[in-house]
Amino acid sequence: MKDFVHPNCPRQAALDEPDMPKTRNMASRKSQAEPVRNRAISIARKLAAATGEALQRGPTRLALIGGVCALGLVIMGLQFSGGPAETATGPELAADATSIDTTGIADAETAVATAAEAEAPAADPQDGPATPDGQPLGTGPAAPAERAWQYVQVASGDTMEIIFRRLGLSPRLLHEVVNLDDRTDSLVDLRPGDELAFELDDEGLKALRTEYDDENWLFVERTADQLSSRLEARNLEVRVAEVEAEITSSLFNAGKNAGLSDNMILRLAGIFGWDIDFALDIRRGDRFALLFEEIYRDGQFLRQGAILGARFVNQGESFEAIRFDAGNGPDFYDPEGRPMRKAFLRTPMSFTRVTSNFNPSRVHPVTRRVRPHNGTDYGAPTGTPVWAAGDGTVIEAGYGAANGNYIFIKHGNHIVTRYLHLSKKKVKRGDRVRQGQTIGLVGATGLATGPHLHYEFLVNGRHRDPRKVDLPEAEPLPADLLPAFKAHADTWLTRLEELMPPKVMLASSSGESRPAPESRPKATTAPK
Repeated sequence: MKDFVHPNCPRQAALDEPDMPKTRNMASRKSQAEPVRNRAISIARKLAAATGEALQRGPTRLALIGGVCALGLVIMGLQFSGGPAETATGPELAADATSIDTTGIADAETAVATAAEAEAPAADPQDGPATPDGQPLGTGPAAPAERAWQYVQVASGDTMEIIFRRLGLSPRLLHEVVNLDDRTDSLVDLRPGDELAFELDDEGLKALRTEYDDENWLFVERTADQLSSRLEARNLEVRVAEVEAEITSSLFNAGKNAGLSDNMILRLAGIFGWDIDFALDIRRGDRFALLFEEIYRDGQFLRQGAILGARFVNQGESFEAIRFDAGNGPDFYDPEGRPMRKAFLRTPMSFTRVTSNFNPSRVHPVTRRVRPHNGTDYGAPTGTPVWAAGDGTVIEAGYGAANGNYIFIKHGNHIVTRYLHLSKKKVKRGDRVRQGQTIGLVGATGLATGPHLHYEFLVNGRHRDPRKVDLPEAEPLPADLLPAFKAHADTWLTRLEELMPPKVMLASSSGESRPAPESRPKATTAPK
């Protein structure tokens, strides 16, 4: 269909001109206008990019960029709309082509640049000069994007094989992961409620994360087709907690009522176990105070941690212990810097009820004859661990009709400890043992009416009451460490006295009131 053009239209006059001049003139204009057209296309692309950014930046930015786009379109419309320039021929057309007003296009370019600059975040003056890319000097690279974890909570019956299959991961890969090292073999021990995090890509497993222990994440990661594992510390917070309690029935009950864990109660007894027999010497009215760490993870309570300082008042006598690291790992010391750890334990097992005390004139429960009881009986369930009271050498380990399974240990030149009625021996004659090492288990072998440990303490061949015998003192801290220790200890001892001040009067064994022991003077020596 032929286009209709009005006879009076200027365009018609141009169409009626000879073909050759028109073609030549149009080619000339096209050639000379090409740079302008290229600039216009470039501006259009910038406008499109600016509009895309504006869509992500919000309504205000969108309005600004939209206004710039409208301005650019108006300018380009003026430059390339049909008009008198199209009717010119020959030299006039060429002149028009070379005299196109490009100021509008330049203005559009300036507007786009200005809009982008206005939208750029202003640098904080405190950040210092900015780098060419607009980032303040010294800020380092931008933080990496968060990893795209896919979380899996272990359900009852789930195994790693099932979970890998569910995620489209091969059994061969699972074999490689769990056999990677000693850490990753724990991945096969899943429990309902455990959480695994997987990062997957087109090649399969990129990373795996799971809880390794209370304090660490376990990561398994693929880098350059190689698997590796690492531990990463979790976000833990340590707080100092304090507890003060009075014993009305037992140490265990007092500790539980104060909110202490079973493990914390046993550790408290272990600190003072060289000075106090917790099976025999605890009395109603004894008191203790404790400063210890509490561990929190992600703001949630996790567990009770290390003991920092403790005080125990037993039958009116006060004992204090402070945790301090002298270079060989942390240990406990009294306020004068002497180790709480002595050469011998007062009780060679965890504190329990006692069925018979040291009594040289007691009636034997089996033979019904008066027979000296040269030792202490500690009643406990069969299988309860029995500890070596001190370092030494096993000189006898056997069985006797009266003693049942027994073990004798020699400590130095003049002290021997004996352990009778054991259900099982865990050492043999000639073995070297360390203090606190399990040497046997409580039983009822030989002449025994029930499961218990019969414990004897001999000095130069003579029986002594292990609860009352004077034990050798351990060496104190070196003199060069004492100033630092006392400065450290003073902080915790002050808090202990604030937590549990000494009572004004204490009841004696006769029932009479007597003054409380004088409190320890505070250490004031500052570290050099």
